[in-house]
Amino acid sequence: MNLKVNLAGVELKNPVMTASGTFGSGTEYSEFVDLNNLGAVVTKGVANVPWTGNPTPRIAETYGGMINAIGLQNPGMEVFIKRDIPFLKQYDTKIIVNVCGRTTEDYIEVVERLADEPVDMLEINISCPNVKEGGIAFGQDPRSVEAITREVKKYAKQPVIMKLSPNVTDITVMAKAAEAGGADVLSMINTLTGMKIDVNRRAFAVANKTGGLSGPAIKPVAVRMVYQAANAVKIPIIGMGGIANAEDALEFILAGATAVSVGTANFYNPYATEEVVKGIEEYMEKFNVTDIHELIGAVK
Repeated sequence: MNLKVNLAGVELKNPVMTASGTFGSGTEYSEFVDLNNLGAVVTKGVANVPWTGNPTPRIAETYGGMINAIGLQNPGMEVFIKRDIPFLKQYDTKIIVNVCGRTTEDYIEVVERLADEPVDMLEINISCPNVKEGGIAFGQDPRSVEAITREVKKYAKQPVIMKLSPNVTDITVMAKAAEAGGADVLSMINTLTGMKIDVNRRAFAVANKTGGLSGPAIKPVAVRMVYQAANAVKIPIIGMGGIANAEDALEFILAGATAVSVGTANFYNPYATEEVVKGIEEYMEKFNVTDIHELIGAVK
């Protein structure tokens, strides 16, 4: 049975990876999950300098999911390179670094710094909906998407994944813009902008007022967008948004995703990623599918 997939020349042993920001850099989860069993680990966002993130409270549970307004808190690229890459290199899995920035120059600085590091791919986060400067603008204007993709591609040694924001009118316009800019792969969707109000306190549940909604509640939107994008571009897509089990993952694959990322589910079920891999294998056995490629985009 073949579960291997290829993303821009990078071969993954299976299509399952972690979603950025939900798995740290793997250290916290390594006692629950054997990282050797995952296709790839996608790191938390890495910036050129340390970011403190947004004021607290910055997480709230919602029906069928959660809202987060962490604000991409991270220790910066130097700490990441010294501490996290060596940890991940112990495992037989691909390393995908999520890169965040407030300006095009910020992104380029990180991409250049990672050029000679032993990481397999770069995921450029142009869609985080809770960073006040830059985050929302890059991912919501097709000209910006194309321009930043083109700039990053000039400096990147590794294949570039552009992570798209769902907070747009037409996702295919953004997907085509990233492809036109030279993106090797797309990942989608990032969180939907949401809000929760605490009626007893008569106050916003998160200090930022709005945050990114993730979890099962957003899955139908994510599947629809992946399907639309997969039929609009020729580059591979990593699908994500509310995947909690193998059935969820298979929806994305049948819609056209070459690989999938598990995010919010990790918080309440640290074994989720490995369970998804196992579940896909069981599904393939049950339906006599010998190659995962028979399933990718099978539903038209």
